[in-house]
Amino acid sequence: MASHPAPHAAAHGAPAWTRAALPLCLLGLLDGEAKSYGYALLSRLADAGLTGVRPAALYPALSRLEEEGAVVIEWGAGEGGPGRKYYRITEAGRQQLRAERAAWHAFTATVAALAEGAGGEEQP
Repeated sequence: MASHPAPHAAAHGAPAWTRAALPLCLLGLLDGEAKSYGYALLSRLADAGLTGVRPAALYPALSRLEEEGAVVIEWGAGEGGPGRKYYRITEAGRQQLRAERAAWHAFTATVAALAEGAGGEEQP
């Protein structure tokens, strides 16, 4: 018999959902601090319950955000080791965050209503 993950785990562990929401989550994290680096961002995502994010997904998402002008990359001294890349949100990134946050809230409200069977059609 196949085991099914708990609903909470499934919601936070669905790879396609995580990939789709990752840029928005990263902008939200970076908006709350001056700058951060990859490992710290991975830790904060996991601490928040977004488990399963791997470096192979994180760094391309950060690179795309940089290409879009939403974040800038700065090199800084590492803590007792080589330098590391730090990521900082830009004003354009804050504008993108506000727009995507509003769109996300509308989208998730619609999905929640549909998933609960409130799609607007009357049941017989």
